[in-house]
Amino acid sequence: MLEEESIARARAQSLTAWKAKDARVQRLPTKYTPFDKPLPKIYPAPPSERNRCKEPLKTVQDSHIQFLDPDGSRRRFFDPDNPDSAKVGDILLVRLKGGDTFAGACLSIKKRGTDTAILLRNQLTRVAVEMWYKIFSPNVTGIEVVQRKAKRARRARLYYMRTPKHDLGSVDNIVRSYQRQRLALRTGGSKGRDANAGKRKHAKSK
Repeated sequence: MLEEESIARARAQSLTAWKAKDARVQRLPTKYTPFDKPLPKIYPAPPSERNRCKEPLKTVQDSHIQFLDPDGSRRRFFDPDNPDSAKVGDILLVRLKGGDTFAGACLSIKKRGTDTAILLRNQLTRVAVEMWYKIFSPNVTGIEVVQRKAKRARRARLYYMRTPKHDLGSVDNIVRSYQRQRLALRTGGSKGRDANAGKRKHAKSK
């Protein structure tokens, strides 16, 4: 209201000065005198959604990641600040929902929010195969580190491992050894107890 009153007062003063300067303006019809028209009504600007959500795309992406990874295990598994995280050069084993698995050397980790993916390379029947897997995909049930690289890779993308000089070849033997070790750790305690029980029974019978 104060602004409208000040604008109207300023226009009235300018109209008075204009009419005093030229008396012929007084003889003009009302429609030709612009200062006699009513002032247009000024409406306030509508509230902006940017004040409530300054980064809408990031907010939507974070909500999707929270839905796909509620416990945050996948994010921690590929967090560079985590010393136990997966890194390029490691041999990773991906388990899918249908029971299928694929293992290979990690050549690249592409971080794109919900589209974060890893590139694995292996040899099947002496033919090099590369597969992209999205870590937040519902079809991926688990990702394991089979073997870590001996030295830290100095590159973010190990595409030079495609050359025959640096190619690891098939990693199936490494994966089988890893699976045997895991199976032995799971069943080793029960087997040891059963074996000792059998020895005790045999000693009692004697």
